[in-house]
Parts: sequence; structure tokens; C-alpha cells
Amino acid sequence: MDLQTMIAGWVKEARTTAGLSGTALGARLALELGTDRGHTKANISHWENEKHSPNLKQLLAISRVTGCRLPAEILAPLAASPANDSSALPGVPGLPGLQNALRVVAEGDDDAFVPIPMVKLRLSAGITGYQAEPEARDGGTLGMRRTWLERNQYSPSHLIAIYVKGESMEPSLFAGDIVVINTLDTKPVDGAVFAFNYEGEAVVKRLVRDAAQWWLTSDNPDQRKYHRKLCQGGECIVIGRVVRKESDRI
Repeated sequence: MDLQTMIAGWVKEARTTAGLSGTALGARLALELGTDRGHTKANISHWENEKHSPNLKQLLAISRVTGCRLPAEILAPLAASPANDSSALPGVPGLPGLQNALRVVAEGDDDAFVPIPMVKLRLSAGITGYQAEPEARDGGTLGMRRTWLERNQYSPSHLIAIYVKGESMEPSLFAGDIVVINTLDTKPVDGAVFAFNYEGEAVVKRLVRDAAQWWLTSDNPDQRKYHRKLCQGGECIVIGRVVRKESDRI
């Protein structure tokens, strides 16, 4: 079995063992590697189908986010290859640093990420609060960098993540995107995006102040189809402010 085939098989095995979709793995890799793009569902699919292969730095990141050890038969030839940027990988200048690289993979950095629950919201019209049902897709959690949480002073216990539905918030948010909601932040802010309990339905909308009233607005330019709605009383209850999105869209 050649190296590219071994890599493709391991990437798929690591992803499925961790219970992640291509979208979720791509999002976690972007966070782990500190990039905003380049690790989409399509990238993962290409790796798994041998269209091209991840480099050593990317493979080590996959190992960390999935918790799956990178086999020595894959790591050894890559660590020895001058094509890989060993300067970005402390302890992996070539085969002499192989054991250090294996130790990095084995130990990982579990404290770097905090799991945020992926949920489906169960709401009732006119009733403040919500019930959260675990989301079965993508392993049920979204890993967020601890440094990001601390920098923004977010409490992980008050964050939830949900999938975006529908086209009303395009081009800002697309169906299938993931948004993180801070349920502690419910104070209305003009122009901010919030999750709402609107007549018993969970919706993600931009809140706008106009004519001394609050309105739920959509970013979709087709305003005849996605017209604004008045937000008042028990029919429109703020669940929390959207503080982050994860998307395959570049």
C-alpha cells in the first residue's frame, strides 16, 4: 500500500472514529491551525479520496482534534521529507525527532479546546427559556479554543451551538452553517444577530431598531419574501446573541 492510500484511509478512520462530519473536522482544523479557510468539507473529501494529501502539520492537527494516533509508517517518511516545513514543527526536524513528534500526537493538547454542546432547541410560544436536545450530527459538540473564550470573556456553560436553517440570512449565514450563541447576552443591540423564540420557533435574525420599535430582519436581499417582523412581547423572546459562526463558505 502506497503512502497516499495509507494517509487517505487513516484520515477517514480518524474522522469517523471521532464521530465528525467533513464539515466539523474542517472547522476544528481551521481553529487548531489558526486559519480561517482552506479546511472545508471538500478538502477533507479530497484527502480521503486520494485526490491530494494533507501535509505533516495538517496530519498532526487531525491527530490532535480526533484523538487518533498517527501511525509511525505514515509519520516516519513524512518527517524525513524535506517537503515538509519542519521548522514549524518543534521536535520534528527529520527522523531524529520522530519520537518527539509521536509524543506530541499521543499527548495532544486537550486543554486547548472546550467542547460546546451542539443542540436542537425545543421552544414554546410565549415562554421564556428553552429545552435543548443534543444534536446527533458531528459528535454532539463543537470545540472552541480556550484562548478565544477567555479573550472574549465567554462562559462555556452558557454557550450553545446550533445549525442554521433556511436562506433568510444569506449571504451572512447559509443553511448548514453553525452558530454559537451566548445565552447570557440577551440585551437588545441594534444591528446585532440573535437567536429568538419567535412564536414558538427558533430563528436567527438581525435585530434592528426603527421607529422606536425592535424588528427582526433578514440579510437576504429578497425583502418581499423575507420581510421584517415586529419583535415585541411574549411572541418574540431573545435566547442569546450569536457570537461566532462556522461555515464551509469561503
